Amino acid sequence: MADGTRGNKGNRKELPDDEAALSARLQRLGERLATASRPSENDSGPRQTADASAMARGFRLSTELVAGVVVGALIGWLLDRWLGISPWGLIVFLLLGFAAGVLNVMRAAGVVRNNNLTD
Repeated sequence: MADGTRGNKGNRKELPDDEAALSARLQRLGERLATASRPSENDSGPRQTADASAMARGFRLSTELVAGVVVGALIGWLLDRWLGISPWGLIVFLLLGFAAGVLNVMRAAGVVRNNNLTD
């Protein structure tokens, strides 16, 4: 620092070549960022409607799976209480409820075609 390699601090106009190139690149970047069009977060454009639709679809699919498992477990528990075959009814119907829930999710997602008997 004492040998004068840093140059004159008061004189910012005379920059070395690498600092001048960096300064020019930063200025171009600033101009590009200023001209870039960014949608505001409060904008109710197509992205927000797509996000809401995706959330609704995800909620429906998760509800289909949970409902199948819960109904299967409830039927199995009721059969266990009624027939006294604990825990076999719960185990069997919990697995059947899971399979039914997965099938319902696949139907709702469009992976499996809905097989109607009236066709």
